[in-house]
Amino acid sequence: MRPLRHVHAADAATAVATVAQNPGATFLAGGTNLVDHLKLGVREPDLLVDVSRLPLDTVEEQDDGGLVVGTNVRNADLAAHPTVRRRYPMLSRALLTGASPQLRNLATTGGNLLQRTRCVYFQDVTTPCNKREPGTGCSAVGGHTQQHAILGASEACIAVHPSDMAVALAALDADVRLLGPEGESTVPVTDLHRLPGDHPEQDTVLRRDQLITAVRIPAPPMGARSTYRKVRERSSFAFALVSVAAEVVVRDGRIDGARVALGGVAHKPWRARRAEQILLGAPPTEETFVAAADAELEQATPVAGNEFKVPMARGALVATLRELTEGAA
Repeated sequence: MRPLRHVHAADAATAVATVAQNPGATFLAGGTNLVDHLKLGVREPDLLVDVSRLPLDTVEEQDDGGLVVGTNVRNADLAAHPTVRRRYPMLSRALLTGASPQLRNLATTGGNLLQRTRCVYFQDVTTPCNKREPGTGCSAVGGHTQQHAILGASEACIAVHPSDMAVALAALDADVRLLGPEGESTVPVTDLHRLPGDHPEQDTVLRRDQLITAVRIPAPPMGARSTYRKVRERSSFAFALVSVAAEVVVRDGRIDGARVALGGVAHKPWRARRAEQILLGAPPTEETFVAAADAELEQATPVAGNEFKVPMARGALVATLRELTEGAA
């Protein structure tokens, strides 16, 4: 047993100051990921700064049509929110596919974004893992790779980011609001997470003393249709082999707007910029969708054991785009 202190923060500024002043401290919200890591020995903080009682649990509609979601809004509440269901269906669907009802009732918006990979080697402290212990090696290379990356990986790490919600927020061009010792700042969700490079232990661009306080989602474009498609080994409580978050606007027989992100394929939610470039201005046809998927996956580098993810991602993306544009051609 390791000694472990736990304090409830009086406010966000106090929480940030406490973590900044204690090198062994970390924030605690829902705890659905962190508590598992404490049990497994993956993480060993000596102080938990509990932010779960801070009044950061509201969903507020903005005058410009956007939405601000507090970091402590539970995944179940966000998925069921009438505005989210009506205007951001991809986000609601992503959340509903993300975990069991019990976990959705506890997991928070900020915590969901910051959850760490479910790579079996990362969670097994008896195996080498560059993400857990930099410089020790990547046991997944040459090991069990079915769940691992086909885009943006490095020799140091081929793990994937597990969040479904983060993939939807990346496609929605959401921003993350932060509070640190220097004050408030904002970072796009697409820039929040890192590719592994030589430092896979750094999941995000955040410092340990920066607290997510809210997520801002811009208003959807007029006429946009969106959805979230998740391919997994079983129909519930499973992480994505491949997922697609997509929003499409069709006007006058052409694709006038397209935002696409992929999950289960990279160390971060993968914004499919190449696919979007092919889609914009093109007719919503099968040929266009295949060309967009091929352009995005041209850069895929699967490893032995997960080659199937390339055609799976292609098929999921094409099927999602077909669904969103049905009847619009």
